Amino acid sequence: MEPSKAKKKVWDKNNDWVEELHLLKAIIAKTKLIETIKWGAAVYVLDGKNVLGIGVFKTYFTVWFFNGVSLEDKQNVLLNAQEGVTKSLRQWRFSHKDDVDENNMLAYIHEAIANEKSGKAIKTAKKEAVVSALLQQELDCNPSLAKAFRQLPSSKQREFQEYIEDAKREQTKLSRIDKIKPMIMQNIGLNDKYK
Repeated sequence: MEPSKAKKKVWDKNNDWVEELHLLKAIIAKTKLIETIKWGAAVYVLDGKNVLGIGVFKTYFTVWFFNGVSLEDKQNVLLNAQEGVTKSLRQWRFSHKDDVDENNMLAYIHEAIANEKSGKAIKTAKKEAVVSALLQQELDCNPSLAKAFRQLPSSKQREFQEYIEDAKREQTKLSRIDKIKPMIMQNIGLNDKYK
């Protein structure tokens, strides 16, 4: 069967690791996972839920498990690529195709599938809402903006609040408020284009 244009595009971008990606793909094809393209990468799903993805970087290629924190990791190969940021995602990195042991890989994949089927996942703590005093001042001065902001889902409200508060300088915070005002009025979130 001929791969879709989107799938071809993903593989074409990664010419340095084509052979390695096809090796991973062949191993994953022995499971019940379905290949999709998300975020410009091959992501494998079970019943619509993300289980794992594969990708490449300059010095390595990788399999990442979306709920990798729940895996036993008997081989001690999984790592948290962004300590303090990533809660459940775990990566298995390879620098050469000979590093890939098919039996070990399949064991991890089957465990990830079993965890997904059983609903085993970490419960992430709800983030406390970050309240931006500068945004609140703007909302107090602009009733139509305040009304539009209140009508946004709480996730979008939180995105905007964090976006402003992540800036260090007050001038940057003010320019970010100016940037998001039209988005709020149009009910557009900061990350909508990625969804």
